[in-house]
Amino acid sequence: MIGTARDSVSTGKQMLSEQVYARLKNAIMRGDFAPGDPLKPQDLARQQGVSLAIVREALVRVVGEGLADRLPNRGFAVPAFSDRRWQEIAEARRTIEPALLRMSIERGDVEWETHVRAACHRLVRTPPFVPGEGEYYSEEWAEAHRIFHRTLLEGSRNAVLLDVFDRLWTASELARRWSAHRSPGRDDVAEHRELEAAVLARDGAAAAEILTRHLTLTAEVLAARPAGETAQEV
Repeated sequence: MIGTARDSVSTGKQMLSEQVYARLKNAIMRGDFAPGDPLKPQDLARQQGVSLAIVREALVRVVGEGLADRLPNRGFAVPAFSDRRWQEIAEARRTIEPALLRMSIERGDVEWETHVRAACHRLVRTPPFVPGEGEYYSEEWAEAHRIFHRTLLEGSRNAVLLDVFDRLWTASELARRWSAHRSPGRDDVAEHRELEAAVLARDGAAAAEILTRHLTLTAEVLAARPAGETAQEV
């Protein structure tokens, strides 16, 4: 009985910790905090009605995902918008993802190909913009976009590198939400279809080149963020 009670308390704390982490992550991604805003543990704990320990645990997790910075003697803060920071993330993605894609093409089986087709179909059939919501990508499209890019790399069967991809994707997604809107002249559907075709043709060199070009175009969009634009405006 004592063991069961302890297990129940432990499970409850874990669930609460997950909820606080998810709410904090969503708030940052949603733009509730501007670039550079402090993330004060005491305030967050009071707002969510939880202990400081649970909030600090959540903050450490979002730091690990690149969604917050831990500042010496100054606590936590949302990353300040820095072109250099996001261009370095883009450079890391251009270094890692094409290599991981080649591994996927070499190792992926028929089931992986099926998943690639399904993910691409979902992406191109998901409307990127919500009617009446301006020119910013919808949550549904953003998730379909993440799933497609991750599925491309899952054929590699390398959990360590996929974990690196996940962290880089989350950090770059924050930059995209601060920066990216409809890009005149850019055809997202054609880019993703071209990438799908090269992958399913098992052409590693072509697929890596297409992915590199795709990531480079995205980095150029981030670099073109209008001066003075804030998270709340995106």
